[in-house]
Amino acid sequence: MDLSEELYDITIIGGGPIGMFAAFYAGMRNAKTKLIESLPVLGGQVSLLYPEKTIYDVGGYAGVTGKELVHQLTAQMQHFDQTICLEEKVLAIDKLDDQLFKLTTTKGSHYSKTVIITTGQGSFSPRTLSLPNAEVFEEANLHYIVKDLEQYKHKTVVICGGGDTAVDWALTLEPIAKKVILVHRRERFRAHEGSVEMVKSSNIEVLTPYVPHNLVEENGHLKAVEFKETRGDNTLSIDLDYFIVNYGFVSSLGPVKDWNIALEQTDIVVNSKMETSIEGIYAAGDSMTFNGKIKLIATGFGEAPTAVNHAIHSIYPNEHAQPIQSTKLSFED
Repeated sequence: MDLSEELYDITIIGGGPIGMFAAFYAGMRNAKTKLIESLPVLGGQVSLLYPEKTIYDVGGYAGVTGKELVHQLTAQMQHFDQTICLEEKVLAIDKLDDQLFKLTTTKGSHYSKTVIITTGQGSFSPRTLSLPNAEVFEEANLHYIVKDLEQYKHKTVVICGGGDTAVDWALTLEPIAKKVILVHRRERFRAHEGSVEMVKSSNIEVLTPYVPHNLVEENGHLKAVEFKETRGDNTLSIDLDYFIVNYGFVSSLGPVKDWNIALEQTDIVVNSKMETSIEGIYAAGDSMTFNGKIKLIATGFGEAPTAVNHAIHSIYPNEHAQPIQSTKLSFED
C-alpha cells in the first residue's frame, strides 16, 4: 500500500440512490467512507432517466420526483463528511490482505478495508452524437447530461430526443432559459403522455421530424446546428448557445465481470449478510441477487444498511452488527 494514500473503512462503488443511502448509513456507524461514481453527477438512473418523474414506492413519500429524491439523499449524506469521487470508474479490485483492498480506477488507486458494490444495472454512458467532430464541442456547449441548470439561464437551448429524459429536461429548462427548442426524429414522442401535453402547453418550440445533420463551429464553440428532415430533403439551421443531446444511455456490466466475484448471469451473488463470494466485498441494490430478491429502490434502501452493518462488524468484531436506533442520535442543523 502506498503510504501516501488514505485507508478507508468502507468504499462504495456506485453513486445511485442505494449507494448514496449506503454512504449516509456508513456515517451513522462512524465509518470512514468513500463513494466512487463513474458519472459526473450523483443519482444514477434516477438522475439520468427520470429526474422529473414521480416515484411512488419510496417509504415516507406519497410521491417524490427523481430529482427531489436525489436532492434529499444528498442532504442526508451531508450530515457526514464523506469523500465523494465523481467521473471515476473502478477498473479492478485486488485483495492485498485481510481487510485491505486496492481499487484501481481511471484516475488512480484507492485503499479500503471493505467494499460495497451498488452499481445497479451496471455503468451508464450516454449514446453520443454520430456527426464529424462532435467530440470537439463536448467540453464546451454540447452536453449529454444536464449538471448545472444555472449555466443555461437566459440562453437558447436546443434539446434533441424524444424520451422522458429529453422532455423532462426541456420542461425543467423552459422557465430558466431564454428559449428552449425540442427536436425529435419522429412526429410522436416516446415520453409520458402527461409530460408531452405539458410541452405542448408551454413556450417550448417543437421541431419534428428532424435529425441533426451538420454542426457549425465558431471559435471552438458550437454556433449552430443544421437539421435535416427525417424522410425528406428540407433542412434548417438553428443558432444556439447550448445543444443537449439525449439519445438514451447504454448500460453495461463493465469490469465487474473481471473482479472474480461469483455472478448469476449479470448479477452479483450475495448471502444474507449482503456479502459476495469474496470476504469483505458486499453488494446492495439492483447489482446483486439472492434467492427471492426483489429489484426495487425500496428494497435496496434496506439492503444497504445490512451491508454496512456487517461490513462494520467484520472490521471491528467487538462492534455489534445490530446498531442502535437512529432515534437515539441527533444531528445539528
